[in-house]
Amino acid sequence: MKRMGYRMEEEGVNRFLGSLESLIMELMWESGDWMNVQQLRESLKSEQVYSVNTIMTVLNRLSDKGILDKHAAGRGRNKLALFKVMVSREDFIMEQTRNVTEGLIKDFGEVVVAHMMDVVEELDPDLLRKVEQMLQEAKMRNSDDNTKSSK
Repeated sequence: MKRMGYRMEEEGVNRFLGSLESLIMELMWESGDWMNVQQLRESLKSEQVYSVNTIMTVLNRLSDKGILDKHAAGRGRNKLALFKVMVSREDFIMEQTRNVTEGLIKDFGEVVVAHMMDVVEELDPDLLRKVEQMLQEAKMRNSDDNTKSSK
């Protein structure tokens, strides 16, 4: 899957995908099955009606990004493009947030970690406890690795 851009002003999956891309992906993740353009068009419960060409363009873009699999069914005039998710919503979010975090830490290191800790402390004390536990586990793994490599 390709690395997506990151839009600070958006929320959720919209931080990585455009609004119609996000809307289509939510429908695709919910379905989990092969869908064609017409099925998606009917599933879009939006006040705005999207053309088949617009939806097809977005589906092709999502396929190019490695998020959707594209399959052709039928022949000639009956040929139909079908699409299915290649990555779960959770895996998509996991990979994209890792890419953002990795880039920030690579470029700004200590400053980013300090800001992350400040934000975690302010917003979610339970998450702070989880971070402390993860740090302890990482220290133990690191200690175990050092002990093994010195033998």
